[in-house]
Amino acid sequence: MKQTISRYLDPVVASKVSNLELIAKLIVEGFITGLHKSPYHGFSVEFAEHKQYNPGDSLKNIDWKVFGKTNKLFTKRYEEETNLKCYVYLDVSDSMRYPQGGLSKLEYGIYLTAALQNLMLKQRDAVGLILADEEIQTFIQAKAQYSWLLKNLAALEKVLEDKDLFTHKTNSPNVLHQITSRLGRRGFVVIISDLLDNPSKLKEYFHALQHLRHQKHEILIFHLLDEKTEAQLELPNQPMLLKDMETGEELKIQPQYLQKEYQKLFQDYRNQFIQHCREFKIDLVPVDIQKPYDKVLLDYLIKRRMLSK
Repeated sequence: MKQTISRYLDPVVASKVSNLELIAKLIVEGFITGLHKSPYHGFSVEFAEHKQYNPGDSLKNIDWKVFGKTNKLFTKRYEEETNLKCYVYLDVSDSMRYPQGGLSKLEYGIYLTAALQNLMLKQRDAVGLILADEEIQTFIQAKAQYSWLLKNLAALEKVLEDKDLFTHKTNSPNVLHQITSRLGRRGFVVIISDLLDNPSKLKEYFHALQHLRHQKHEILIFHLLDEKTEAQLELPNQPMLLKDMETGEELKIQPQYLQKEYQKLFQDYRNQFIQHCREFKIDLVPVDIQKPYDKVLLDYLIKRRMLSK
């Protein structure tokens, strides 16, 4: 059974489940199962507090796992007072729809967002959601309630179901400034994006990140890429037509003649993010969308533990 649950860490396997709430639970359960066997098994990812069940309490919060071990009824208790306000900002611009065959960065990001928010709520953190392309399209305030998580998941479901819901270019600097103006006290912002924007906007991007950090918000960036094609340009050795998913611009290329120069340019672009994130004390985590979710969730958990010290 544990082995079966762990397989949902594979994004392709998880994507075959039709219900996003169930996907989030399966990914997190699979992660926790693996965590208990790893050197990091001491990490606390369970509910912070239980109380004994009393007649009249809601049955939906009964912890049946605890009942199976103790033969006693306990309910999971959520409190108004939370550890931290956590927001997940998911980039929903058109470049995130790559690749169009198989699992896209956007789909990977949606499942990752759902799993992260499930994990956040397990730690009594308030969960909020931001969906944005050129500007903020959806902003849901952070609350520590399971019903609020379901509201966030419903917004993500709409993006999964309607491919044309958001079809715009990226303007991350504008979005980051908007986020900073909307957030209140110090919180934790997780950015899930391919970080693909016009190179001429990089200085604006870094300035916007600095603005968010200046307001005392902690930031963790998950940089989503299809590593083979987007970072390494590993494509068939034949002439092909590339099309920019945001501008529609087309370019004919012969991949093998461009590969080395492309890899250098891409690494230079990535290095600028690495350098500035170090300068601003922002955690930047590269994520290959062909890889399982376990390392990504562990990176989040390590960052969250650092914030609680």
